[in-house]
Amino acid sequence: ARLQALQKMLTGSVRFLAPYEVRQGQETVVRLQGDLAARRQQLQPKKKFAFRTLKKEAAPGSAPRPAEPAPPAPAAPSPGLAEGESGGPPLCGFSGAQDEELELGPAELLQQDVVLSELRGCRVRLRGNPNTLRVRDCRGCTVLCGPVSTSVLVDGCSDCLLALACQQLRTHRTRDCRVYVQVTSRAVIEACSEVSFAPYSWSYPGIERDFESSGLDRNSNNWNLVDDFDWLVTDKPSPNWSLIPEQERITCWD
Repeated sequence: ARLQALQKMLTGSVRFLAPYEVRQGQETVVRLQGDLAARRQQLQPKKKFAFRTLKKEAAPGSAPRPAEPAPPAPAAPSPGLAEGESGGPPLCGFSGAQDEELELGPAELLQQDVVLSELRGCRVRLRGNPNTLRVRDCRGCTVLCGPVSTSVLVDGCSDCLLALACQQLRTHRTRDCRVYVQVTSRAVIEACSEVSFAPYSWSYPGIERDFESSGLDRNSNNWNLVDDFDWLVTDKPSPNWSLIPEQERITCWD
């Protein structure tokens, strides 16, 4: 709850903070969200303790038992992980699928930290209210997501169609993607190209209930206000993002 309050305070301060200060604040909030997700994973229930039979000492004169092999060293974390993301399979989400229809519902998503990683040609429907969403290294995918209480991070994606509602949207190392977004603060892109935006228009039965539980204000949407951290020129628009013309926007998703 305190982290959400901090995010809302930052969102309300965007109008009078310098872009550098906004960026620093957003990075701090995302880092804290990553720390919280990692801590939640650490606190997952562990396997129950079980007594083991003690090994008997070898009788005098008997041949010594061969030494047991040392346990394998833990695998090194995979390179390119998003902030706060562990190297194992996501606690909630999908990884490594290809050409599949993937879905999660309200009970599975409620206030979960969701990760979609290394998907190829998939269509993902997330009908519910996650706490955070990370979309990493996806190609040729459609991702439709209900309201996210805090932040969405899109990293290393290409040729994707995304429908996202959140307080904060950060897009890194991404190209040739269309993003239909409802965002409370200004969206941020970095190291991106050919990213286009339109207002969030996906809907499903129960979405109003999910907006209420997320705390997002449906009347607050800065979908067309984007900060490009690689474009510091103030008198010319960034060439890395654009707005989808109204006549080309999707109105029917199913």
